[in-house]
Amino acid sequence: MDALLHLAYSTILTALYLPIFMMIFGLVFRAVAFEFREHSTNKLFWNYAFGLGIFLAALGQGFALGSTIEGISVDAKGHFIGSTWDWLDWRSLLVALTLIQGYVLIGSTYLILKTEGELQQTHFRTAKIATITTLIGAVLITIVTPVFYEATRTRLFAPPMVYVFAAIPLLGILLVYLLLKSLDRQEERTPFVWTILIFLLSFLGLGLIIFPYVIPTQITIYQAAASPSALVFILTFVGVLIPIMIFYNIYNYIVFRGKVVTAVEYD
Repeated sequence: MDALLHLAYSTILTALYLPIFMMIFGLVFRAVAFEFREHSTNKLFWNYAFGLGIFLAALGQGFALGSTIEGISVDAKGHFIGSTWDWLDWRSLLVALTLIQGYVLIGSTYLILKTEGELQQTHFRTAKIATITTLIGAVLITIVTPVFYEATRTRLFAPPMVYVFAAIPLLGILLVYLLLKSLDRQEERTPFVWTILIFLLSFLGLGLIIFPYVIPTQITIYQAAASPSALVFILTFVGVLIPIMIFYNIYNYIVFRGKVVTAVEYD
């Protein structure tokens, strides 16, 4: 099992080297731009640099996700046999662009909570646009996935999965409708709640598409699982660290709750 786990890691990282590098570079560039902006007289340049870093990080995540859904070319032993650019096609680009719009949506609905006045109105408008573009992307992905991927189509259209697969898009449309209504009513809190639920529903749908594979459709999570002693060792540390991380994030949200203070208000 440990050998298969190592094989899964090596195969995925080899196949998705460029998207993962793009994501890491974007995250690092974002942090650098944030620090340089603080000490620069040309803040507009670093504003764009910060946005570019975020865009690259999200784009890399989207390409990696799209390529994982599509599947990775491997031989009989599970070794990657594809090319460096296998991850780049119009289907993975569709997933990447949809993910970016999803991030714009969740960011806009959160900023509605944190801002007011004209800036808040801007985020209301941005959230409406991002809702529509995210919905369009999600609908296209839902249609494209079973059409182009035979293994996924076979699993999803066989009972009882077909009922779950039918229910998720319908529930997603309902959540989008509630989100748009809350944005039209200029509500501050509920748009963020509906967006979180849309993301959770999307994760559920993606999980059902990929499960139980680590490398679709070659190695399952059961085959790639580490030994019981390794899992117990990991669980010991994760069981301690996860509650600390949750507490830390909750504490941050409590400390920085409320509206953002603008420069004019601060003066």
